[in-house]
Amino acid sequence: MTETEAEPFWRTKTLRQMTSEEWESLCDGCGKCCLVKLIDDVTDDLLFTTVACRLLDCHSCRCGDYENRKAIVPDCVVLSPRLVEDIAWMPSTCAYRLVRDGEDLHWWHPLVSGRAETVHEAGISVRGRAVSERDVPDESLPDYIDDWPQ
Repeated sequence: MTETEAEPFWRTKTLRQMTSEEWESLCDGCGKCCLVKLIDDVTDDLLFTTVACRLLDCHSCRCGDYENRKAIVPDCVVLSPRLVEDIAWMPSTCAYRLVRDGEDLHWWHPLVSGRAETVHEAGISVRGRAVSERDVPDESLPDYIDDWPQ
């Protein structure tokens, strides 16, 4: 294999070995991790909704204030290599989960396709399927439970 044919970083590094730039580039921009999740009071099951965090732009599927998200939304889960090792709710399509589990990225991932739009074109993102929590009263959240993120 020549130097120009070198394996991409996500195939040769663990999540903990990645630079911050590599780590950030792993996010495919699907927006699924920004969906509001509920816990069933009876079963303790984690339930996904189609309601997105108020900071998520439901069209671009990117955070509206990424740098300050934790300060604005205190219960925002800021992913880290250590945290990804322990989180069970990561969607099966998530690049962090795939790399964690020793799997390759999907064809539609921007690092593979070379285009950010392929995640949307493939129907993987929340674009057109999620609404902002700004538009949904808390008491209505159970009406938005859906299992599609997995």
